[in-house]
Amino acid sequence: MIQEFQSLSLFPLTAAEIIRNLLVALICGYLVSWLYRLTYKGPGYSISFVNAMILLAMITAVVIMVIGNNLARAFGLVGAMSIIRFRTAVKDTQDIVFIFFALAAGMAAGAGYFLIAFLGTIFIGIVILIITKAGLGVPRQREYLLQFSYVANGDSPPPYLPVIQRHCRRHEVINVRSLDEEHLMEVSFYVRLKNEQKNDDFIRELSATGGVRNVNLFFDESYF
Repeated sequence: MIQEFQSLSLFPLTAAEIIRNLLVALICGYLVSWLYRLTYKGPGYSISFVNAMILLAMITAVVIMVIGNNLARAFGLVGAMSIIRFRTAVKDTQDIVFIFFALAAGMAAGAGYFLIAFLGTIFIGIVILIITKAGLGVPRQREYLLQFSYVANGDSPPPYLPVIQRHCRRHEVINVRSLDEEHLMEVSFYVRLKNEQKNDDFIRELSATGGVRNVNLFFDESYF
């Protein structure tokens, strides 16, 4: 049985081939990390994540070279990896895409498919740049989160509603909750402004409305 598994390893690597595979993985991993830095627009930019993608491509190449065509090593690696528990949550979906991007580049480099590694990295990178520059999926108008406190006195409609309707193309209540003080409510809206240049006027007018306190207008990053 052992001899049968050993016979599956048909392509032993020389030191020069190992170094060559690692260099290709390094180049591809660097390109992936550079694309990530160039296209990332979300909050919480992580330098360690950028560096980790370069190392991830190289480590994946090493793993592929170790496995080779040996089924015993492949099963052993699966068993070893099943012990590891990854508890770090990935916040952005695009981060997951780039993780798989680096893994794929490292696998191609480790298997010796250099043309696939380079062309795949370049072609996918061009697609990512086109999608980013074209703004695919980005709404034409920004959504804002409007939040303020309001002393409820039973008026219907509430006095703040005409102000919101006057300044906003669209508004949607997302949360209303009672605060500790009597009759004091915290109200949250998603709003789309008619004129984004008049944000200050909107906030001042809403703050001057009777019963309204602590007006805050947040730009919602999740839409970009």
